[in-house]
Amino acid sequence: MSAVQHATHKSGDIAARLLAHYDVHARTLPWRAPPDQGFANPYHVWLSEIMLQQTTVAAVGAYFQKFTHIWPDFAALAAAQDADVMAAWAGLGYYARARNLLKCARVVVAEYDGRLPQTEAELLKLPGIGPYTAAAIAAIAFGQRAVVVDANVERVVSRLFAISTPLPQSKPLIRAATDSITPDGRAGDFAQAMMDLGAGICSVRAPSCPACPLAFACDAKYLGNPEVYPAKTPKAAKAQRTGNVYWIERDGHVWLVRRSDKGLLAGMRALPDDQWTARLDGHGTPPAPANWQKLSLQVSHVFTHFSLLLDIAVTSWPAGADDPEDGEWWPLKSLDKAGLPTLFRKASEAAMHAGERI
Repeated sequence: MSAVQHATHKSGDIAARLLAHYDVHARTLPWRAPPDQGFANPYHVWLSEIMLQQTTVAAVGAYFQKFTHIWPDFAALAAAQDADVMAAWAGLGYYARARNLLKCARVVVAEYDGRLPQTEAELLKLPGIGPYTAAAIAAIAFGQRAVVVDANVERVVSRLFAISTPLPQSKPLIRAATDSITPDGRAGDFAQAMMDLGAGICSVRAPSCPACPLAFACDAKYLGNPEVYPAKTPKAAKAQRTGNVYWIERDGHVWLVRRSDKGLLAGMRALPDDQWTARLDGHGTPPAPANWQKLSLQVSHVFTHFSLLLDIAVTSWPAGADDPEDGEWWPLKSLDKAGLPTLFRKASEAAMHAGERI
């Protein structure tokens, strides 16, 4: 029997039971409306969904509060300086999301009078909004019936119907099964209830089946092996890259550069480096002739497609000498306000606290 047939066969009370559970146990999140009490602010839903892409709820909370305090609506965000938004985003990762955030806000203001469109088809036309995000916004912010499938929902549905085809090949099966149990009413609450279920009771390891409102219908529980779902195709090993990062200090300031507007960490303030990329190791040549000292510490960081190991070289820049290259001297006392990406923040902390700094 196919996943769709399974879903049709057993869909009866799934939505009703899950929504009843959600009404009592829904997580309280700053971007949500309470269960069955109207729709959440579309700006809040959009902002949170962009921030939550490949990022945990715990990590997003403080960033969401900061953004909504500084830029409370689309008009305010659209008028923001790019550098200010990128600095506020620093540490959240996947920086293309921040660039698309600005692009999207500006399109919404310019073309939609500052209001998000309500349909999936129109939402998909906006920068940074893909099929999942469009469905989530349509359902949660506007009450549209939409099939919302994130990683948590994939896990719940894979177990509910014991879908043994490995990810990502199983995605169409999972979506079809989710579609068959998504109710016409309260689709947004249903989507959030599924997400909550996957984030809590139906966890990756040791799911709490006795507490699950859908245990009565779960094939994986019946089979006694919920943890094997969803099946996954083994991932290829990440490429390992090496490079150097350079700490240049003068009179209580450190030299920062602005990264290219294209590519990894585009447009962000950073320490100078030796042009490592996802495909190539760094060339090892410092940005300027100086008395460089290599620290014994190294900094490691994992990106989506590769891992990076950086050596750190430090130097003191002579007073009165020409600046090293295009960039700016930034006060060490306020380095936390420079909006450095996590990688360069790690390197800065290592340089400042190594005890080997010149």
